[in-house]
Amino acid sequence: MTSVLRTRLPLSRSLLTAKTGFARIPARRFSTPTGDVPPPKSSSTLYLGLGIGAALAGGAYYIFFSDQGATDAKSAVQVAKVKTKFVPAKEDYQKVYNKIASILEADDYDNGSYGPVLVRLAWHASGTYDKNTNTGGSNYATMRFAPESLHGANNGLHVARGIMEQIKNEFPWISYGDLWTLAGVAAIQEAQGPKIPWRPGRIDGFEKDATPDGRLPDAAQGQDHIRDIFYRMGFNDQEIVALVGAHALGRCHPDRSGFEGPWTFSPTTFTNDFFKLLNEEKWIWRKWNGPKQLQDKKTGTLMMLPADYALIQDKKFKQWVKKYAADESVFFADFSKAFGKLLELGVPSSQWVSPEPWELKTVDEQSK
Repeated sequence: MTSVLRTRLPLSRSLLTAKTGFARIPARRFSTPTGDVPPPKSSSTLYLGLGIGAALAGGAYYIFFSDQGATDAKSAVQVAKVKTKFVPAKEDYQKVYNKIASILEADDYDNGSYGPVLVRLAWHASGTYDKNTNTGGSNYATMRFAPESLHGANNGLHVARGIMEQIKNEFPWISYGDLWTLAGVAAIQEAQGPKIPWRPGRIDGFEKDATPDGRLPDAAQGQDHIRDIFYRMGFNDQEIVALVGAHALGRCHPDRSGFEGPWTFSPTTFTNDFFKLLNEEKWIWRKWNGPKQLQDKKTGTLMMLPADYALIQDKKFKQWVKKYAADESVFFADFSKAFGKLLELGVPSSQWVSPEPWELKTVDEQSK
């Protein structure tokens, strides 16, 4: 995917790259307004102001209150659903999943898929968690607000947020946190990746809940930095390596991170190729005007970030690189657990609507 590791531009130095229903409706069930204005390409996006904004969507008139002390923002559709005692069940979330899956293909974007950038959105919305202060994570979807939306690590993610805003318009009852993480699940599963355990229950916060800059990994750094960032979230070395395996998807963009190129030859398919290539190919430093990155000596068309390369320079990390390169099923199993854990960071257990995570079906599974 477009890097889960924070990549940096030369100037800013800070860029990334069962039918079970709700047991109860949480006190803050409805989502607060986003601070982003989605890209103009979408004809169904909601345009929000700094004070009270209004938008017409699907015939419904939405009023958004940005006052921190005000009641949570509720659209007319959301209020109507509450009055009719609408309680989303697993099949309702499956419908959201299906809608996300239906918009993944994009002929005019990267390698023809929005999937990688949606994985990155889910990753970055969750990877701000700090176990020491119990702040950050996916619960409040604070990337909707500045300054978090403007952090270098989130450069380019306005694309993903804009796409998700279209889905949000169709399913206004889902929180942004649930929507963004579910998008990551759908993107991985539809890219032939492993099943990712997921359950709803996240609520949306306010601008005051936004996290400080610097919590996401910096792709230009080495193993010490990697451990500092991931240990802060509560991950161990094995989980760290498994999560970085998401670089099987996507590519880096010079206009976002400064780095350039894909990690694998099949950047829209989830495989263990990232580990195989990292372990088996000879990597050399690329000679160019951009930030330090490596390229494969054989074709010169693939790239690795300094933080990727650190995984084979560190003995404890390298043992997992070799294991995942040798057996894709082992990688898939470990990635599924680690990514599912990542998506739940920062969410109080009392908010989950199901005691155990669900497995949502892929489009192909539903057609059988």
